[in-house]
Amino acid sequence: MEPRISFITLGVADLERAIRFYTDVLKLPRVSPELEGVAFFELGKTWLSLFPRAALAADAGVSAEGQGFAGFSLAHNVRSPEDADALMAEVAAGGGKIVKPAEKAFWGGYSGYFADPDGFLWEVAWNPDFPHV
Repeated sequence: MEPRISFITLGVADLERAIRFYTDVLKLPRVSPELEGVAFFELGKTWLSLFPRAALAADAGVSAEGQGFAGFSLAHNVRSPEDADALMAEVAAGGGKIVKPAEKAFWGGYSGYFADPDGFLWEVAWNPDFPHV
């Protein structure tokens, strides 16, 4: 795996409140403010995204409550769907747990989720529109 984090996604209870905090209080530059249901902030080559907690848990196929979902996921973007599959195979062989196999995503890319040995959730994604790969 190339050493980088593409997105840090925080599963938030109140998206509008979180957007106000990150834009008004922390003064982070928001990317694509016209998108509904998600907010992106570019922080150099790493982006912070805010996403409703229940929707983020549903996307990963885990429970939003209790154990199994910590309220955020880390994302690593790759150059192709084949790279996503290869990385997921490496993760599984190296002791990671495949939470959701990589597949065509509703947003037009290709993604899956794994948990590291401590249970931290990572998304592996190919996004044809993401510039930092």
